[in-house]
Amino acid sequence: MPNWNQIIDKLDYAFQPIIHSHTGKLYAVEALIRNVQNISGLNAIDDLFNMAFNDDYLYELDLQLREKAIKKFSNIKIENLKLFYNLDNRIIYNKTFSYGNTSKILKKYKLNKSVICFELSEKGTAIEQNALSTMIQRYKEEGFSIAIDDFGIGVSGLKLLYFSEAQIIKLDRFFISNIDQDSKKKLFCSSIIEMAHIMGMQVIAEGIETVKEFYTCKDIGADFIQGYLVQKPTIETNEIKSIYNDIVTLINEDKRNNPNATIDEEFIEPIIALSINSSLYELFVHFKESTKNNFVPIVDEYDNFLGIIYEADIKKISYSQYGLSLAQNKTFSSSLMKYLKPSLCVEISWGIDKILEMYNQNSKDALGIFITQSNKYRGFINLNSLLTLSYKRNIEIATNQNPLTKLPGNNQIEKFIEKTLRENQKNTTHIIYFDFNDFKPFNDIYGFRLGDRAILIFSELLQKRYPKDSFIAHIGGDDFFVGLRNHEFEKVFDLTNKVQIEFKNSVENLYSKKDKEKGLLIAKDRFNIERSFNLLSVASAIIEINPNSNISNFDSTLNVLKKASKGSSKPISSIL
Repeated sequence: MPNWNQIIDKLDYAFQPIIHSHTGKLYAVEALIRNVQNISGLNAIDDLFNMAFNDDYLYELDLQLREKAIKKFSNIKIENLKLFYNLDNRIIYNKTFSYGNTSKILKKYKLNKSVICFELSEKGTAIEQNALSTMIQRYKEEGFSIAIDDFGIGVSGLKLLYFSEAQIIKLDRFFISNIDQDSKKKLFCSSIIEMAHIMGMQVIAEGIETVKEFYTCKDIGADFIQGYLVQKPTIETNEIKSIYNDIVTLINEDKRNNPNATIDEEFIEPIIALSINSSLYELFVHFKESTKNNFVPIVDEYDNFLGIIYEADIKKISYSQYGLSLAQNKTFSSSLMKYLKPSLCVEISWGIDKILEMYNQNSKDALGIFITQSNKYRGFINLNSLLTLSYKRNIEIATNQNPLTKLPGNNQIEKFIEKTLRENQKNTTHIIYFDFNDFKPFNDIYGFRLGDRAILIFSELLQKRYPKDSFIAHIGGDDFFVGLRNHEFEKVFDLTNKVQIEFKNSVENLYSKKDKEKGLLIAKDRFNIERSFNLLSVASAIIEINPNSNISNFDSTLNVLKKASKGSSKPISSIL
């Protein structure tokens, strides 16, 4: 058996920051083992833990490493900081495994349980995956935060997301790398983030190395970011910063319109919160003096929202003959933790749409929804305010969308074009204009009902075929608009060509058998002269706008393309 004490002495920990994606402020650091290569016979960290597992020494090794990481972490003098610590799921099978050891280590270094977040990975062997759910539940019962690492790499991802009730998931670097250029990765990650948020979890995008990866992850709702763009792992604790100004600069320079509608401050009620360290007596006094609500939000020493306490849960004690007197006695007064109940809570940066969606998903017993900003408690939106927000949002959406297709209308199109021309140095954007060929004769012969049906068929086709991150809008009548950022021209052209073909084939079914067999339609033109027209199709014009574009030529180039595309069965394109 190797000399484990000597091995542990050679190991060190580096820390890598995890920061809030919307503020650049430090949220946590992840502890990463270093110097494994200095140990004979070992090439990687996995080798170290496999050797310990085979020697039935895995849990003992982990406890010593855990203390090593916590001790070094205690030297970082930044308030409200969390430590993400990786656990090997297999420790639960070790015969010496027991509970309560982490609490003892934290107490030794005068740290609270709230600072630790255990990272458990869904990748690995069948043994490791079987242990994962058990590990999550055990550590949650002890009051520790849990993060699922390497999410999306293992085979049990969505099932784990459903059952784990972890607080945080970390999207694996594989899905983050070049996410700004890969529509499939973006679709996958945005879907996972949306599901996680609805289930009350937060998401870390790890391995971010480029500005475009950062902007994309921020746009699709990642709560935190980690990676070389922020800072490489460092063994020097004094190199960890409370705020990363380079990221703050990127946030401030990001002039792109926020896709999420913001919440008006007037709807956020600043209900006074109590600290989890308050006494039972202070809780009694609060309910006696604040009669408006039958609950009180509870925060930790750094104003992080923890949950709520209902007045009903302490009434029996408070209304007893000696309740208040006993609560003033420090030896009797118990921790508020035993009365704490979870409550629906969202980050203000998520925007109105996601907040309303979360409430609708969890509204059975919810009094409203609590709002945080960078995890700190901001206030409460009650049920009446949520209904008002929902009504206002529906009116706003209805005002700015086409009544037939429900797609965004001209206001949003103008904003998209304005933003594209303003930011052409940052992105390559493809703008596509669609216009039906021979729509008037079809409408005249077959009527507005089938005309509207043809428009809806095309609307559904655009939404089905173009990537989820596309901006799809309805100019009006038979004119449509699509905008795509940071996609390859060849893919955009090919996809648009396929859309044109598919639409032509689809709408043939709207014609009578006779007209379909003839392949043409006899109708009067705008001069009231009867002549033959082709069956319905759509024309398209594509403009590429890139950092080298002369944006002053946009209008003239567009007009030329639209005229050239009329009647064409293939896309007409140009680079601005």
